Amino acid sequence: MSMSYKLTVFAALLMLPCFVKASDKPVQVYILSGQSNMVGIGQVTGGGSRWGDQFIEPEVSVYSGGYDSKLDYDSLKPLTTLKLESFGGVKPSPYPGGGTHVTRGFVQVKETGVYEFRPGYGGSTVNIMEVDGMEVHRKEPEGDSKFTPIKLTGGKKVPFKITYLNSQPNGLGWIARVDIPGTLSTLVRSDGRFPYLIDADGSWISRDDVWYKGVVTAGANKWLSVGCGASANSIGPELGFGHKLGDFHDEPVLILKASQGNRSLAWDFLPPGSKRYEEDGFVYAGYKDSPARWEIGVTPEPINWYAGKQYDDCFEAAHEVLDNFDKHFPHWEGRGFEIAGFVWWQGHKDQGSPVHAARYEQNLVHLIKTLRNEFKAPKAPFTIATIGFDGFEMEGNALTVAKAQLAVSGENGNYPEFKGNVRTVETRGFWREASISPRNQGFHYNQNAETYMLVGEALGDAMIKLHRED
Repeated sequence: MSMSYKLTVFAALLMLPCFVKASDKPVQVYILSGQSNMVGIGQVTGGGSRWGDQFIEPEVSVYSGGYDSKLDYDSLKPLTTLKLESFGGVKPSPYPGGGTHVTRGFVQVKETGVYEFRPGYGGSTVNIMEVDGMEVHRKEPEGDSKFTPIKLTGGKKVPFKITYLNSQPNGLGWIARVDIPGTLSTLVRSDGRFPYLIDADGSWISRDDVWYKGVVTAGANKWLSVGCGASANSIGPELGFGHKLGDFHDEPVLILKASQGNRSLAWDFLPPGSKRYEEDGFVYAGYKDSPARWEIGVTPEPINWYAGKQYDDCFEAAHEVLDNFDKHFPHWEGRGFEIAGFVWWQGHKDQGSPVHAARYEQNLVHLIKTLRNEFKAPKAPFTIATIGFDGFEMEGNALTVAKAQLAVSGENGNYPEFKGNVRTVETRGFWREASISPRNQGFHYNQNAETYMLVGEALGDAMIKLHRED
């Protein structure tokens, strides 16, 4: 065998990894953690409520036989028509049963706005609803609900009709205003922001390459879409972050979020290995100590919580998922995974104590190192979002925490070992006032979905930059 042939074969073998298909590569796992804003309180709509008093003079007509899409029920004579004493609320309406049910009447909202109607519960969601002559909901027996928002004038009575396509009518339903400033629906559908979140029909997109799973809280378990926050009507930074990383990777992505509200890094999330320290006449707890502090020279009396318990709860839950990866994600069975990065957004509770705020930088450095060791990912990129309450008017302990978060960013040079693998994003510019937000609730960024999207996108951009620097 000639030397040139051997060299050719050797070179070809060296190149083989380059030809490994993306479908054969391990799933890229990102572990997200923090307190309530990582859980996700950004509002998707203005929040739905059970309907009831918006409906006037409801009555139900029953027509012979099962539903037939070829029939015009408005032109047919019903078998019976009953005025409904109750409609909506929490109890099913007393429908007579038998045949095809069509409910008619009027609807009147108090405030002018754009509304989404969500008729039915369980089997009764299989229906077609019209308001003021416009179809606002349709769900075929084998399909998904299709919602079309409608603008209504406050105090104006308009007709409605619900045609049930099966034998399970019950009169229950929900109504939500979807044009409230700062909700995701308003931002996307009215203001044209974040267009990648909806399809051509205006429905929310679910990615088919990014799976979301939440543990402890925010427990959705599905392809990434809206509703992966604290409720089905909320988002956290996972949405913007997941879209960024889904676009970046050829491999599929798992967003594994382990978070809990109202938790501090100095106490609840205190990482293993953290030592006791003394300040202003008190001993402050080290990992697994209880209570949070006690006077110097006094024997501490433990409470039913300990330093680091939330760390243990969150990351033990994350380990359980990863240790049973194929069981939790059968669509990726046998493929394997690798820890691609960590994301941290927290700090509100630490600002409540000057001692905890002053300790934040030290605790954050220890958290970064501990999580990498915990998940055997010593070089995994780590991105952090600062707290952003009150924007650039932030002051006091909150500013101390934000500066600590910025201080650990690798490009600042304070921690040479973090250069090129830790990056903090500044979020104070993403603060939105209550007047243009769904709620006046500053500690949850006024529940403004734009803030949560911008934070998520910034964290995603920072993570991608770290990957490219690697």
